[in-house]
Amino acid sequence: MFVRIVKMRFQEDKIEAFLENFNEVKEKIRGFEGNRFLELYQDKNDSRIFFTYSYWETEAHLEAYRKSALFGEVWTYTKTLFSDKPEAWSVDKIATLK
Repeated sequence: MFVRIVKMRFQEDKIEAFLENFNEVKEKIRGFEGNRFLELYQDKNDSRIFFTYSYWETEAHLEAYRKSALFGEVWTYTKTLFSDKPEAWSVDKIATLK
């Protein structure tokens, strides 16, 4: 399992636009081949900060998504709403406890 974590900070007056767009595209992202999980989090102390966690079968699946028309549309729009440069991490899941 391959995990992608993306941290985004938005202009305060653009948060609602981001959330509306995310709600429109989240099922498409989750349904993309190789995607096994998608969550969106909002920071409790700074409401402008959001994180996406997505689980991918392989790095190749994530790369296919990043080269897709869907990603191009989503990212082109989303990055216009940022107040800071986004940060992203690619990590391997080591353990899960339930």
